[in-house]
Amino acid sequence: MTETTAISALSPAKIGPGRLVLVVGPSGAGKDALLRLARTGCVENRDIVFPRRVVTRAAGPAEDNEQLSTDAFRQALACGDFAMHWEAHGHAYGLRRAMDDDLRAARSVIVNVSRRVVDEMRRRYANVVVVLITAPPDVLAERLRRRARSSDGEIGDRLQRLAGEAQAEPDATIVNVGNPEDHARQLIGIIRCE
Repeated sequence: MTETTAISALSPAKIGPGRLVLVVGPSGAGKDALLRLARTGCVENRDIVFPRRVVTRAAGPAEDNEQLSTDAFRQALACGDFAMHWEAHGHAYGLRRAMDDDLRAARSVIVNVSRRVVDEMRRRYANVVVVLITAPPDVLAERLRRRARSSDGEIGDRLQRLAGEAQAEPDATIVNVGNPEDHARQLIGIIRCE
């Protein structure tokens, strides 16, 4: 047995064969709005799954998150309830383990995640596609002002952090300016491999 084979034998198999679509992008890009439209457009296909994120803050109007207190989140984490978890902007986020079962059953799973976890998810899952949803800085700033969610912090700070953050290399980019339905159709095309 070669050294490479020995290392491979000890490495856990990547979870799949289903397709994991990671939606990433800055706050204010409209990720949740496009995901909501895409979910509606894919509702009849049971092989496309949009799991709810678990978050330690209240969901915004366009979001479909499961809210947990910080203590309940920590308890769920200690029990191994999450396939993936991360912290961003002072809150904890997680994806429940059921998504792994969907991927093993060859379903497509579409999730909104932080760019910080993309590399880890590429290592853990067999078939990962990263979709960056973005918009010009002035559009992001205006959307954040309209949203006025106190947990977002200072808008200038958020935009400054965006400029300094390392970007996960996307497989596709959607510049979400203009008609959201058009951009949702782009996202659906990526989800369906069209």
